[in-house]
Amino acid sequence: MKFYDLSGADNKRFSPFGWRVRMSLAHLDMEEHTEVELVKFSQKDKLRFSGQELVPVIQDNSAIISDSWRIAEYLENNYTNQPSLFSSPTDKANEKFVSSWVDSQIHPLVAKCVVRDILDVIDPNDREYFRRSREERFGMSLEKIVANREETRTLLKRTLFPVRKVLELSPFLGGTQASFADYSVFGAMMWARITSSFDILEEHDPITDWRERMLDLYDGLARKETARG
Repeated sequence: MKFYDLSGADNKRFSPFGWRVRMSLAHLDMEEHTEVELVKFSQKDKLRFSGQELVPVIQDNSAIISDSWRIAEYLENNYTNQPSLFSSPTDKANEKFVSSWVDSQIHPLVAKCVVRDILDVIDPNDREYFRRSREERFGMSLEKIVANREETRTLLKRTLFPVRKVLELSPFLGGTQASFADYSVFGAMMWARITSSFDILEEHDPITDWRERMLDLYDGLARKETARG
């Protein structure tokens, strides 16, 4: 299997969607056995074979799958001898809800905290494109986007309320073990951790404790990826 993942300078892998796939592969004990092709923003030609321009992508023999949710479904359906990525078959719809909720509600807030910092960790050849495309998306300069990030962090804390309530009952969103729902939220945390020294969580937040547990999973896979500090 070959996994195409976004990278910045020094091979930093910070894509929140890439981390969903990376943790899913580790969950299935496949991460160490998967070939990784790193793709910078300016290297979209590497993805032409997939019929689109976005990572993550996996190529498994003749199968080519893009989109982190579709990749999770593919892994779940084709590697049935491994632990399920979903907390239970009946909970798959709930895991899809969490994934979509993170995309629509959490990612925009995280971006408003770290988007300017991302500029510093990507390849210099990608910086003009990144600045232009993100400033067009937000309608303001990168510097203005993050100017009020302390207030954005407060809003993020409120938005993460459902996650906090689940973690009062169990160590992971998937219950006693992590599931794709955990990887969906955790991908956003890794996006910020690798690209920015600004902590999007407060020290005494229960989600901070959960993040530590997630960092320790799979022999500390995520913790080994250098945080920006």
